Amino acid sequence: MHIGLLGFGVVGRGVYEQIKKRSDLHVSRVLVRRDIPEIAAIATQDFQDIITDSSIHTVVEVLGGLHPAYEYIRAALSAGKHVVTANKAVVSAYYRELTELAQENGVALRCTAAVGGGIPWLTNLERCCRLDTVHEVGGIMNGTSNYMMDAMHKAPVNFDEILRKAQELGYAEADPSADIDGDDIRRKLVISANIAFSTLLREEDVPMFGIRTVTEGDIAAFQARGLICKLIALARRTPEGVSAWLEPTLVSANSLEAAVPANYNLISFQSQYLGRQSYYGQGAGRFPTASNVTQDCLDIMDGKTSFYAPTGKVLPLHNDTVRHPYYVRTVCADSWLSDHTREQMAPGVLTDAVSVEEMHAWAKAQLQRDSSCFIAALN
Repeated sequence: MHIGLLGFGVVGRGVYEQIKKRSDLHVSRVLVRRDIPEIAAIATQDFQDIITDSSIHTVVEVLGGLHPAYEYIRAALSAGKHVVTANKAVVSAYYRELTELAQENGVALRCTAAVGGGIPWLTNLERCCRLDTVHEVGGIMNGTSNYMMDAMHKAPVNFDEILRKAQELGYAEADPSADIDGDDIRRKLVISANIAFSTLLREEDVPMFGIRTVTEGDIAAFQARGLICKLIALARRTPEGVSAWLEPTLVSANSLEAAVPANYNLISFQSQYLGRQSYYGQGAGRFPTASNVTQDCLDIMDGKTSFYAPTGKVLPLHNDTVRHPYYVRTVCADSWLSDHTREQMAPGVLTDAVSVEEMHAWAKAQLQRDSSCFIAALN
């Protein structure tokens, strides 16, 4: 298989290193933004050198970001080339268009590394969906946020301090918004739910609340009750359609999720025949992520040309039927919160069971009045 590699950053270099050790895969061209001496003979700064090369069967996109990655992936599929990508942003935002385009052109679109990094999550979800009915998907789907929450539970430390440490270690970007506010996790959840339920969720329809405002006082209050806070995303099949959301969630200190350390992920599905299946591992990193990219190439070479599931139909999102209590901390309590408060849990309160839809709508508005407001679901 002759490959055109788009990008030579952390993951791109990992893919190149793995492939050059094999005789059945060959990187013919690498799209780069600057001169890189070690690959000068095959490097190009013109995407057309790859798209017009008839000897290149597969395009591997590891540039990241929406643009120009989307345009390159679309062009490659339209040209009849298989595409392997680790780009969750593009796959989530253009899910229907790209899966249908791949099918129309009889080529593969594979993105195993886009959800879970080095965890073979999507390939196992695909196998389950062939035979079984999946009722729920989700879990801890972001290593940066999990590293930060894990550190805050192990020793008293404020959020800004642990964020700086995560950035020093390379776990968090200079702009960490996608990780700590939830955008990264939401994209992974949308892709997973669309495959599991043969639906077409949109990112903007899935409510999220991140960990930006959590404090040491919140963590101490949770631990005093034997609880651990994790940023968890969930999507469920419902009689009316689908429910999906992501939020800080309080789990028992004895639970599987509570034991997930550092920058690791734990992603699960619940199905009719298999029950719960969980997949644990590193959700990022050069060689873990590159391994799933390379595995996708091998699958295509072995004749795997379909997406993980057929392109589904739009199902209504119903978060009004999912109800649970919440921990809420705010300096601007209002009548809604007072009416739903069940008990004090200093420095906040515990609510009675309220719907995910109602809680997220309130919290979104509350952040405009109190930028330090924090919520966490009681699982």
